[in-house]
Amino acid sequence: MTELFQRFGGVLGALFMLLVALWLVCLVLIPNLTMLDFSLRPNLPAAQVGGTKDVYSLNNYLYLLGHQSHGWIFLKTVWSSGLVTLVTFLLCYPLAYWMAQVLTARQTGIVLLILTIPYLMNEVLRGLAWYILLAFEGPLNAVLLKVGVLDAPIRWYGDGGVLAGMTYAYILFMLFPIYNAISNLERAQIEAARDLGAGTVRIHRRIVLPHAKVGIATGCVFTFMLAAGSYMAPALLGAPGSRWFTQLIYDWFFESGNWNRGAAYGATLLVLCIAVVLGTLRLFRVSLTSAIK
Repeated sequence: MTELFQRFGGVLGALFMLLVALWLVCLVLIPNLTMLDFSLRPNLPAAQVGGTKDVYSLNNYLYLLGHQSHGWIFLKTVWSSGLVTLVTFLLCYPLAYWMAQVLTARQTGIVLLILTIPYLMNEVLRGLAWYILLAFEGPLNAVLLKVGVLDAPIRWYGDGGVLAGMTYAYILFMLFPIYNAISNLERAQIEAARDLGAGTVRIHRRIVLPHAKVGIATGCVFTFMLAAGSYMAPALLGAPGSRWFTQLIYDWFFESGNWNRGAAYGATLLVLCIAVVLGTLRLFRVSLTSAIK
């Protein structure tokens, strides 16, 4: 805050602070408090809202806990989002290191351009591309049949298709923070460690990973939250038995018209994401300020 006032002056700095406060209140605080209020009240006809039956309770949350399949879908969403985050990290860490410490600036720019081009399309079109790729008579089955890996086409839709689509959709949200962190590491430190006899594994464990922990934490937070809150990938690539928790929220709001129960499901997902953010920052011993920067 002090740096803000020093850079822009008292009047302009105060204006920026006011805009940020308005943004937080109007677009974060009020919507979430409204959702919490809805989640604690029953779904009533408009004529009964504010009446004797319109009382606060935990019934909508108890319904989630007591439902035979919705609780399992919630846990599966949590586990699958964690798996997407792990797979994305395993793919992005060596790529980020290669770009930051091996390639020249020109080569890195070319790689970044190639990786960014598909993201000029929106998420729906990228999801449709994966839908075509994984189709029963799509290119993936055609290639695998041609080389003899498969004897008959496979239906790839389901949990595997959703995980693959999400990993592709959110890979840059993991790659860029890690690349940004590793690019600030001087190559002389790595070369000095090699000269002293350190192997590749030890260099990464003792030098690169500790230096990149802020970027890794940021990438994990972004990827997990986007995966847990995704609707498009499960809707396009999922099978009837691979429903995502966001699909349940959508159904409560727009299919059943039960906004109160949908709000309870949404609030549960919000609490999960907040817990994951705080847990990840604590695991990597990173402050919230460092992660934002």
